[in-house]
Amino acid sequence: MQAGHPEKTATKTRNHADRSKCPIAWALDVIGDRWTLLVIRDLMYLGKRQFGQFLESGERMPTNILADRLRRLSNCGLISKTPYQTNPVRYQYELTEKGAGLRPTMESLGDWAGSHLCGEGKSPADC
Repeated sequence: MQAGHPEKTATKTRNHADRSKCPIAWALDVIGDRWTLLVIRDLMYLGKRQFGQFLESGERMPTNILADRLRRLSNCGLISKTPYQTNPVRYQYELTEKGAGLRPTMESLGDWAGSHLCGEGKSPADC
């Protein structure tokens, strides 16, 4: 543990099952914030791959939040990053098989929102 910050280190190494026995809670630990599913949406439906492209989304995600979400998604194995430029190093991002496995969830969420929140017949990318 880190001196002076034992709770921070303990939180990073904690297993999802230590907090809850519910798989929905585990999923929310990974994708349950205001921004993460928007990054997934942009990769899955809008073909965005580079940092600047994500910033062009209408939700105006702050750069520090975007960098954090890309790092977290990469660390969780939902996206991969590959350098496309060396000086300075810049990356492009892709959904992994694990990340692409969220497609049915994204479609269901979009269908639900289209029916109940943003109007019938809209796709997840439209909402």
